[in-house]
Amino acid sequence: MKEKENDTLATFGGGCFWCTEAVLGSLRGVIRAVCGYSGGHAENPTYQEVCTGATGHAECVQITFDPGVISYQELLEVFWKTHDPTTRNRQGNDIGTQYRSVIFYHDLQQKDLAESCRDKLEAERAWDRPLVTEIVPLEKFWPAESYHQDYFRNNPSNTYCSLVVAPKIEKFKKVFRDRLKKP
Repeated sequence: MKEKENDTLATFGGGCFWCTEAVLGSLRGVIRAVCGYSGGHAENPTYQEVCTGATGHAECVQITFDPGVISYQELLEVFWKTHDPTTRNRQGNDIGTQYRSVIFYHDLQQKDLAESCRDKLEAERAWDRPLVTEIVPLEKFWPAESYHQDYFRNNPSNTYCSLVVAPKIEKFKKVFRDRLKKP
């Protein structure tokens, strides 16, 4: 949901949406990061349904951003560098199609930018293995249940958050410190 006329949407799946939301939501220019589901066939999926892998949805995050502050290209750069785009249906210990690496583009310009970025990274051999990130049109985004929103911020002592999300956030903050929101 856009706040202002020039606000833009982007939707990414990079494994567990708690990690992706915590990373992308802390970038300057990102107005809102919402955990949700996309890319599946079931209407109004629940977390329990998506976790089975049977709905075909990916856990993803929909970003509302101000393109005057951060570009889609910059969001792509952070997306590619903060997860492993070479593992199919997996991020770390999270395994299943719901954890696939995917870019859900909102228009043809986003599609072209995502494909161009992917092709450049492949040509540079940025990873030892080929990229498996899907680049597909966004058909429908289903916001996740309210308890998933801002999960890392609201549950820092959760075991998954302290063992998986927190180290990822610390690494991200070191690499992208110049792009973070001011506290």
